[in-house]
Amino acid sequence: MTGIMAAALMPLVMGCGGGGESASPAHQGPGARAAGGHPGQQRPSQPPIPVAIEAATIGNISSYYASTATLEAEKEAEVLSRVSGVVEALGCEEGDLVGQGDVLLKIENDEYRFLLAQAEANTLNLKDRYERLKGMWDQKLVSAEEFQKVKNDLKSAEAAEGLARLNLSYTSVTAPFRGRVARRLVDVGQNVSIGSALFVLSDFDPLLARVHVPSKEFKKLKPDQPVQLVLDSNQARLQGRIKLVSPIIDPTSGTIKVTVEIPEYPPDTRPGDFAEVRIVTEKRTGVTLVPKIAVFTDRGDQIVYIAADSTAERRIVETGFEDDVYTQILSGVQSGESVVVRGQRSLKHGAPLKIMEDQPAKPKPTERTGS
Repeated sequence: MTGIMAAALMPLVMGCGGGGESASPAHQGPGARAAGGHPGQQRPSQPPIPVAIEAATIGNISSYYASTATLEAEKEAEVLSRVSGVVEALGCEEGDLVGQGDVLLKIENDEYRFLLAQAEANTLNLKDRYERLKGMWDQKLVSAEEFQKVKNDLKSAEAAEGLARLNLSYTSVTAPFRGRVARRLVDVGQNVSIGSALFVLSDFDPLLARVHVPSKEFKKLKPDQPVQLVLDSNQARLQGRIKLVSPIIDPTSGTIKVTVEIPEYPPDTRPGDFAEVRIVTEKRTGVTLVPKIAVFTDRGDQIVYIAADSTAERRIVETGFEDDVYTQILSGVQSGESVVVRGQRSLKHGAPLKIMEDQPAKPKPTERTGS
């Protein structure tokens, strides 16, 4: 009897048990409902997109004409021998800085000293004769022809003495201007003749760059106009100014030669360095600037994204001048607004944003030169 009752109660116990498999859907949690894929489920919200921002600023920017040029010395000359002889001593070496009038080289001068002494003696002799004949001429004791001949001989002797003294001075070769010895072309003991090249002297202060600008830019060029240069060797940036503008147009190329002066430059800059030359043709001051990387083209429009209350705002902008770092904004962005400079290409209008803490470095937009 007891066994029969136990068997009869087992279905009731199993029916009232907590087995998970037989629980009704009404008792399942929301996770289980989602796993079951029931209709009406809500999609999760979009996570914030990490971006970097920079503020639009007020600054100056310019347009420019860009070209390339090779830096040149302002003055360069071959120093030539003005007398013949043997090189006795050198007063400088290649690379030396010399001043105007400094002795560069000496030529043996014994012969020239003797020639000068001979000329001086001849002049002295003729002076004595001239003085004697002058007294006789005053007393009408000598003919006019004889007196005039002595007078002319004295002038010739004085000229010969002056020439001998000048040739003696030429045995000391001096620098015609301040500069650096670019090349030494002779050695001690070498025999040189009149016109032999001894040195090449260059004046590096200032350096020059000559560029050829299209004639249509002529009206935009004038002396003292600012110029920016970037050295090809080390990307150093130099400041220069227009020194000369050629008054004629080259009929072959249709260009105008412009000479740029560079008064200051790094110590390792030399003539022959290659540089990009940017001649400023128009300057705009107090304009709105944004980092160049913030602006991109989308379906033909120039686009900038603004971070407004941690939300992406798509703006169509009108741009002006731009350079390697900044772009001028004519309309669409105001100074002080935060523009997205990293991650903007993956944004959509209204997307939530997360501002990254490691912001990019911000160059100072005080004076920019753009195209």
